[in-house]
Amino acid sequence: MKRLLSSHRAKLAVSVVAIGVLSGCASVSLEQNVNRVNTETTGFTDGQLSLAQSNQEREQRAQLAAQLLAKPLGQKEAVQLALTNSHALQALLAQGWAESADAAQVGRIANPIFSFERMVVGDELELARSLSFGLLDLLTLPARTGIAERRIEQAQLRLSAEVVDRVTQVRQAWVRAVAAQQALSYARQVFESAEAGAELARRMQSVGNFNRISRAREQSFYADAATRLATAQHQATASREELIRLLGLDEAQGQQLQLPERLPDLPKALLEPNTVGALATNGRLDIRLAQSALAGAGKAQGLNIITSFTDIELTARRNTVFDNAAGTRTEPRGFEVAVRLPIFDWGGMQRDAWNARTLAAANQLEATVRAAGSHLRESYSAYRTSFDVAKHYRDEVLPVRRVISEENQLRYNGMLIGVFELMADARDQVGTVTAAIAAQQQYWLADAALQASLIGRPTMTSLSVMTSAPSAGAAGH
Repeated sequence: MKRLLSSHRAKLAVSVVAIGVLSGCASVSLEQNVNRVNTETTGFTDGQLSLAQSNQEREQRAQLAAQLLAKPLGQKEAVQLALTNSHALQALLAQGWAESADAAQVGRIANPIFSFERMVVGDELELARSLSFGLLDLLTLPARTGIAERRIEQAQLRLSAEVVDRVTQVRQAWVRAVAAQQALSYARQVFESAEAGAELARRMQSVGNFNRISRAREQSFYADAATRLATAQHQATASREELIRLLGLDEAQGQQLQLPERLPDLPKALLEPNTVGALATNGRLDIRLAQSALAGAGKAQGLNIITSFTDIELTARRNTVFDNAAGTRTEPRGFEVAVRLPIFDWGGMQRDAWNARTLAAANQLEATVRAAGSHLRESYSAYRTSFDVAKHYRDEVLPVRRVISEENQLRYNGMLIGVFELMADARDQVGTVTAAIAAQQQYWLADAALQASLIGRPTMTSLSVMTSAPSAGAAGH
């Protein structure tokens, strides 16, 4: 009875140890991965990411995409459509889940090895059974669990950063597509005006009321307007197709896509530098990713000091020997410990490699921290400058051009100038309006880049605003 109780207690102890070991293993699920990304990017994506795994979920996504495409697509709705419809984002989520699962595997104990052997020697039959497992795997489980958790965190942070990059691309592509459509609409108006002017000049020359050089100026402006219209048409098509690709639209959905006629108005108030600095300090992805990499490298280095020297394997054996001649049966039992001897390789190169990785991670963290402020200042400078330029066009340049146009219209009505002088003034406005559209586009691109920099994914946007120089065709008037 005592032996039975002792056996029961031993089994219970083994079960408790096994449960404790298994509960200490790192694990991750799809829900945990996606929830972590949604938490990290909340307030930035304006939506909730999820990975569709069933036909029902895919149908729900298709219905939501159809609702968004039923009306002109704003920038916020474009992000929601990408989160809902983009297969590239779905692939990112699936790949991030795979990377997190691979990282969790590092913290698991390797399965034990069971072997069975049958040997016959004369009248003896020997059956050997053994169960082997790595002793160091068990002893280093807490350290490997910590490493696995760090790698899971890194994988999730990388996934969040990639989602932020994709959302930023969608926002900027939407800005370029709407601006290109707006520029195309204006280019058509200019072309129609230039075409009418060229035809009028041709008719007036034919009746002797216009000289060759005056007619050539009108024809030259018409040719330039045709070139600008063709370029604007291609630019509108290219930017629209870029947006379609980022939204993950098929051909039918691409035909349904409607964009606003013009870019949104400039905001009434800008983010102040102090506000930007406060927002940026709350958990930048790039700094947190570098910190996690350094912590993971440090833990892995500590574990490697042990495993680089040796490895230990414990094997429990139980044999059964049948002696047919003597009619006996014996069952020897025991265990075996195998130790890898560091004779040829003392693990020095492995330790050097881990030391180098830790040093690299430490320097990468310092470089990221130092560059973070610089990236943010540059992004804010582009944001502020592009706003000032766009506001200057809206409040100063365009109103002045409007006054000039109105005065020339009055002079034309009073027969103080002719139709071609009036058309020359209209040509002078072409560069101003085009530059104003470009300045407004530049602001919204810089705004999207600043939002990405605040969360820790710097996206530099160069300022390249057009100038409103008078057209060459007006020089002779």
